[in-house]
Amino acid sequence: MIKPFFSKKQETMKKYFNIAGPCHPEKHYMIPSETRCGGITELIEQEQYFVIYAARQSGKTTLLLDLVKKLNREGRYHALYCSLETVQGIIDPKEGIPAIANRLISEAELIDPESRNRFGDFSDYTNVLRTGLTELCRKSDKPAVILFDEADCLSNGTLIAFLRQLRDGYVNRSRIPFVHSVGLIGMRNIRDYKGRIREDRDTLGSASPFNIVTKALTLKNFTKEEIEELYGQHTQETGQFFSPDVTDSVYYYTQGQPWLVNAVAREIVTETLESDHTKEPVSGHVGQAVETIIQRRDTHIDSLLERLKEDRVRRIVEPVIVGEEKDFNFTDDDYRYVLDLGLLKDDGSALMPSNPIYSEIMIRKLTFPPRESMRLSDFPPHAPAYLTAGKLDMKKLLTDFQTFWRENSAIWQERFQYKEAAPHLILMAFLQRIVNTGGRTDREFATGRGRIDLCIHYQNKKYPVEIKIRRDQKTIEEGKKQLANYVDTLGCDTGWLVIFDRRKRTSWKNKLFWKTGRINDKAIHIVGC
Repeated sequence: MIKPFFSKKQETMKKYFNIAGPCHPEKHYMIPSETRCGGITELIEQEQYFVIYAARQSGKTTLLLDLVKKLNREGRYHALYCSLETVQGIIDPKEGIPAIANRLISEAELIDPESRNRFGDFSDYTNVLRTGLTELCRKSDKPAVILFDEADCLSNGTLIAFLRQLRDGYVNRSRIPFVHSVGLIGMRNIRDYKGRIREDRDTLGSASPFNIVTKALTLKNFTKEEIEELYGQHTQETGQFFSPDVTDSVYYYTQGQPWLVNAVAREIVTETLESDHTKEPVSGHVGQAVETIIQRRDTHIDSLLERLKEDRVRRIVEPVIVGEEKDFNFTDDDYRYVLDLGLLKDDGSALMPSNPIYSEIMIRKLTFPPRESMRLSDFPPHAPAYLTAGKLDMKKLLTDFQTFWRENSAIWQERFQYKEAAPHLILMAFLQRIVNTGGRTDREFATGRGRIDLCIHYQNKKYPVEIKIRRDQKTIEEGKKQLANYVDTLGCDTGWLVIFDRRKRTSWKNKLFWKTGRINDKAIHIVGC
């Protein structure tokens, strides 16, 4: 007698917050993914070909696996899940198309043991997918549905050949059997496949393979109510309660990004509270978990950070950092690409980071080289050197930065890929070295703001700072009013306005100054750099 692979203990294993791979309802706390991406069933019933796109770690694969199980369980279709991740980087379709065919065969053999014979010998790479899928469908007793995961990883010639064969089968379905419904799933919408091929100057010919897609769907982030529902599953199983203050804080930091929502909860439950379910999470645990996640740089975080090196990403992200007034065309491939990656969001009035966690990791990534150089030079000193009676001495701190900026700005600005944002990033690198010894910084930036607002939190005190580039004589007056409003919002009575003057013919004597005034009973210190 063969011993069952799963023991009784494994079968009754408690659920947990998953941050690695797709979620399974018997193992993980999860929100049914179909509630975040409606309309798929209708598209399949209507024999449509469609796209599902969303940022990495949004739950796409979980959705597909659930959908395949559901369709096969209901018995109306033969549904296949086919990941194309292993085909990534294969440019030549003579190699890429057979690789796709092999992936399809390995999945189809679960239903039809003769699947390999349906595809022939692969010698005609321009036709093997169409003919193989036609034969599969001819022999099948049910309509076939295929969901291609990681479809956007296909490269150049392989991508074109793949889509053309799908299109050929699609347009001839009335007379030749072919796949009932196809889903192409990835981080980007199919328009970005188009943009990438155009960059390589590879012609698509007269019959575009992109015009067979009926609709492009996306996975929404969790709502605040869905976060409460997800965490409520943990409460129901363990008795450990997440208060409204905690879930509100999680929603603020994550804006409902699924991987982040799970990662914060997992960090609190298993690491901070050491899996002791008698201890109740508090809002302070959320900030602690967020900082740990940022510093740990899991694969999800690192994959986003690597994108910041791409010029097409820099072109969109840099105006956000400096608060430039800029309108992006909705059809701009680079603009859509950055939104599809999930780095930024457009709320209809401005482009901004998708959530405070991404905001922080972007700034820390972009300020990392100068922070490392500061460590080597041991300048500026750590926070204790700037503490007076338990408070940060902002006068000394920012005066030291003025000296630092005068001596180093010309050299350091050249080190940055994001040259327009270099002054902002260097100041934030300078301040980050200070807060790393026991504080934190909140930042607000978006297109059209004309500034970065940041608040240094140190030993339960707040220090509001606004960073602006001198554009004209109105910059200072405008900045004073903006900072006064920001200071008031934070419930403080003092703020610091740092103005960078990048005019080449202006002397350092005129650039470096310190002025203090008051607006609406708020003390405003203007720091010229």
